[in-house]
Amino acid sequence: MKIILLSLLLSISGIVSAQKYAFVDSEYILKNIPAYEVANEQLSQLSEKWQKEIETRFGEIAQLYQNYQTENVFLSNEMKLKRENEIVEKEKEAKALQQSYFGQGGELFKRRESLIKPIQDEIYNAITEVSSEDNFAAVFDKASGMGIMYVDSKYDISDDVLIKLGYKSE
Repeated sequence: MKIILLSLLLSISGIVSAQKYAFVDSEYILKNIPAYEVANEQLSQLSEKWQKEIETRFGEIAQLYQNYQTENVFLSNEMKLKRENEIVEKEKEAKALQQSYFGQGGELFKRRESLIKPIQDEIYNAITEVSSEDNFAAVFDKASGMGIMYVDSKYDISDDVLIKLGYKSE
C-alpha cells in the first residue's frame, strides 16, 4: 500500500513539475503599441475638454450664487425663491452633465471601452497563442501586482506577445 501511495505521489509531482509558467508585463506591452498611446491621448484630450466644460458651468453657478448673495437684501421673497431655484436647477444640470461624462457607464467609460478594449482583446489573444504554442500552464501579469516577489526574466514572454501582435519592443 505504501509503495502504491509513494509511486502515486511521485507521478503527481512529475506532472506538476512539468508545468511551465511565464509572466508578462502588460504595461510594457501597452507602452510598445502605438495605437494604445494614440487612444490614451484621445481620451486624455476628451477628458480635459469635458472637465473644462464642467468647471465653466460650476464657475457660472458660483457667480450666480455670489450675485444672489450681493443682491439678497434688495430682493422680495418671491424673487429670492426664484433665484434660489434657478441656482439649484443649474447645479443639478451641471452635476448631471458631470455624471454623464465621467460617471460609471458615462461617455468617458464608453469611449475608453471602444478605444482600449479592442487592443486589450488583441493582447489577450496573442498571450493565449504564445502560451499554447510554448505550452505554458499559466501566465501571470507582473504589472497587475499579484504579489509576485521574484520573477526570472527568462520566463518573460512580453516580447513574444509584442512580436505576435506585429510590434517590436524598445
